[in-house]
Amino acid sequence: MDPVIVVGAGPVGLTLALALARQEVPSVVLDEGPGKDEPRPARTVVLREDTAALLQRLTGVPLDSYGMRWAGWRSLRRKQVMSEVDFAEAGAAAPLHIAQHVVTAALRTAVADEPLVKMAVDSRLDAIEQDRSGATAHSRGAKGTWWRGSYLVGCDGQRSTVRKLQDIRFPGRTAVERHAVAALRAELPWEGRALIHRTPPWRQSGPSAGEVTARPLPDGVWRLDWLLPPGKDLVTPETLVARIRETLAGWTDGTTPPYDLLDTGVHMVHHRLARRWRAGRVLLAGDAAHLLGALGTQGLDEGLRDADNLAWKLAPAWHHGHHEALLDSYQTERRAAVSARLRAADQVLPVVRGAGGLRQMVPGTARGHDALLADGHLGRGTLGAPGTYADSPLAPPPLDGRIPVGTAPGAQVTDVRVTAEDGSFVRLRDRLGRGALLVVLIAPGTGVWDRKHWMSAGVMPRLAAAVTALPHPAELLVAEEYPGAPAHSVLLVRPDGHLVTALSGVRPADLYAAAEAAVGGAVKEEAEAASGAR
Repeated sequence: MDPVIVVGAGPVGLTLALALARQEVPSVVLDEGPGKDEPRPARTVVLREDTAALLQRLTGVPLDSYGMRWAGWRSLRRKQVMSEVDFAEAGAAAPLHIAQHVVTAALRTAVADEPLVKMAVDSRLDAIEQDRSGATAHSRGAKGTWWRGSYLVGCDGQRSTVRKLQDIRFPGRTAVERHAVAALRAELPWEGRALIHRTPPWRQSGPSAGEVTARPLPDGVWRLDWLLPPGKDLVTPETLVARIRETLAGWTDGTTPPYDLLDTGVHMVHHRLARRWRAGRVLLAGDAAHLLGALGTQGLDEGLRDADNLAWKLAPAWHHGHHEALLDSYQTERRAAVSARLRAADQVLPVVRGAGGLRQMVPGTARGHDALLADGHLGRGTLGAPGTYADSPLAPPPLDGRIPVGTAPGAQVTDVRVTAEDGSFVRLRDRLGRGALLVVLIAPGTGVWDRKHWMSAGVMPRLAAAVTALPHPAELLVAEEYPGAPAHSVLLVRPDGHLVTALSGVRPADLYAAAEAAVGGAVKEEAEAASGAR
């Protein structure tokens, strides 16, 4: 079987290649560059808990050591504190803020140690052909090469060659917002805490920014973003330095403190969504499929979810044969999730940026739209929360034994401690990404007993037999508790961490039906195909 061709060696492409390798699927990554990335301190990413965990699983690198988990978040309007969040007090997971080149370097190092991933540097794609059994790609350069693959995935950014060669439309809006960006080392009054400051009191007449965001990084480094007024006025080095000095002085005692300017740039926010994410054996992921970024939403965060969703669906198709329903579900699930965030951002943007409609549309006026901005930056609500797949074509049919728990069907599961099959205690997220479904029994008290005492007791033998009979490889785990789940309930979890269903007790028929639906009905389709062949 030919490898999967991944076009693009950014974080999304490298993540997809590693995720496929964890499921024993080989890939070749076409990198149009020389195989290394220039450090850019001003180019950073904010990762939610699940995507940070995904990268850590794949790279084996403790990314928290290279990024910053915010201690808190504060919203200011002029001199007034509008809202404040202390993550430790709230018991909530803080976002991870990290330089993108650090993420890419960790991924490249992991790829270099992975025999199932082949890197092809200085390989710029210029042609794609596909047939019923695979896809062929041509890269130009000093040594023009044809590559044969089972599938081809375009992870080649917003100007995606893959998308253009497949003639896939990419409608949306250009330059929704512009931000001037600076990375600098300085002492600010909010150590370890991110801040958004709207209408700062030092604002002067003219093209001065009315909103500035400060996000901390390790070693006393901060990323500052100033929202620029509409238009195409150039941001000169002189005007940017003036903004820096004015802002730092406004946040301290009126005198600009010492600072070390590390990097600058202008960040342009676009909102676009590809009409199709799949054309036969060619698929899109990351910025090639979508662009979003206003109001705190993070494009890379969604791109990593694309890779996680696609990898576990490509793996069975690669190992066991092409599966239309499973591959189609990638576009259905991920495009709907990104579309919902784009739609929410586009609806809210005129409210939080304009003055006229604000009082009519947002309860609490100023506090209302500061809360909306916080949702986007902190990964909450419709602006920032991870998408759910409640309407997925992989959702199971109505089941008699289904019960509600603290996680809705299609949403990401909570990362609880579980007992693995070898008796070790691990986190639930540590078992994701291996291609297997996870079956989690909620059994209070099992954590204090040796596994050999309860594996052969109660419902365990019957459940173990039901798991063995499932139509897709599955791992049986045991948790002492799970939010909202009663004792002896059984959770079925997809390889990417989304809940399929929760059942009241051991119900082999319901569990089988849910597992079959979660993998696209593969067993049923294969049986029908075999019957037709006879």
